[in-house]
Amino acid sequence: MKKTFPPSAAAAALIAAGLCLAPAASAETVRIAFIDALSGAFAPPAQTALKNFQMIAEIANQQKWAGPGNTIEVVGFDGKGSPQDSASQLKTVIDQGYRYIAQGGGSGVAFALIDGINKHNERNPGKELVYLDYAALDPDLTNSKCSFWHFRFEPNSDMRMEALTSYMASNPAIKKVFVIGQNYALGHQVSRAAKDYLKRKRPDIQIVGDDLHPIATVKDFSPYVAKIKASGADSVITGNWGNDLALLIRAAKDAQLDVNFYTYTAYTTGVPTAMGAAGADRVKNVSQWHPNNESFAGADVVEAFKKKYNEDYWLMSSHSAIAMLAKAIKQTGSADPVKVAFAMEGMTVKSFNGDVEMRKSDHQAQQPIYIATWTKVNGKDVRYDQENTGYGWKTEKKIDTFVATQPTSCQMKRPAG
Repeated sequence: MKKTFPPSAAAAALIAAGLCLAPAASAETVRIAFIDALSGAFAPPAQTALKNFQMIAEIANQQKWAGPGNTIEVVGFDGKGSPQDSASQLKTVIDQGYRYIAQGGGSGVAFALIDGINKHNERNPGKELVYLDYAALDPDLTNSKCSFWHFRFEPNSDMRMEALTSYMASNPAIKKVFVIGQNYALGHQVSRAAKDYLKRKRPDIQIVGDDLHPIATVKDFSPYVAKIKASGADSVITGNWGNDLALLIRAAKDAQLDVNFYTYTAYTTGVPTAMGAAGADRVKNVSQWHPNNESFAGADVVEAFKKKYNEDYWLMSSHSAIAMLAKAIKQTGSADPVKVAFAMEGMTVKSFNGDVEMRKSDHQAQQPIYIATWTKVNGKDVRYDQENTGYGWKTEKKIDTFVATQPTSCQMKRPAG
């Protein structure tokens, strides 16, 4: 394999696009506290996500995205996937002087962090924090619970479902759908959206099951798989993530369940291994990027990450978040969170899927979305596998930004500029 790190000139141009000239500023290390489940059932994807962030920060520093002398550092803090433990870690990082927080593993944790950050910022003017949300998907985070200090870089669950159900509606073979999810905020949102959107687009499709299970506690999904099989479903929609998705897929494989799975996060650590050959051509995923995209944008990072960690780079929102943060620092000549937050509103950066725009009204990133199918690597349109399985993602459809865009009910309160 040719040397791929640092990225090629072409990739560097893509990554750096939009980082314009800015006022001179004194050199500064901008520290991001990555608060997520670095232990417990959901640790594998969070640990990989942390490394994804650290790789992009390393590239950003080499290429001076944030301007001459400024560097970005990402440090992990174990929130254990718990709102209480994450809130405790928030207090720790505040005491240590961090001004930027990254999190994405669980919307329940995200709500707790937003609440803590809002209260801290209100009580401590001049010491504000900004929250870079890389994957907490509950739509309320940018609707009823929206915050000036919160920026979400992944499509939320309603945006994903809009794209997914538009794709499913075009397939006349889909007749019966079973919905299954984790019994917490996101699982409820996925269930609601799946039923509402399919009814609007394909009222002939039957919802033959709608089940919720405890999050991070089920060890054997065979009873749930038996219910799916008994329902006669030809398709399953699930917002499950982490170990809960891996175990569900594994149980379906063991039971030889002959259905198509439509997922949100089947690319995250542990799930590809659980799928293996049994998931080929039957597991589909909706997200904003995958490495076998039409131009293989991000390939340099994928290859460099694999070489360094022998793991997969899959968190494109780590790139979007750091690119936007760096651009705001460079534009304003400051790492002050208030100035940076105002600069990121309405900002567009070029990422691996094209243009990513941070909508000003609710701080929800707007971007293209891919529907992809798990399939065997062929060296052509499927060059990159995951977890050394020999299988990777193939684009079924790239959906334009406007298709998945959702209205917002956000009534954002902004600080004085």
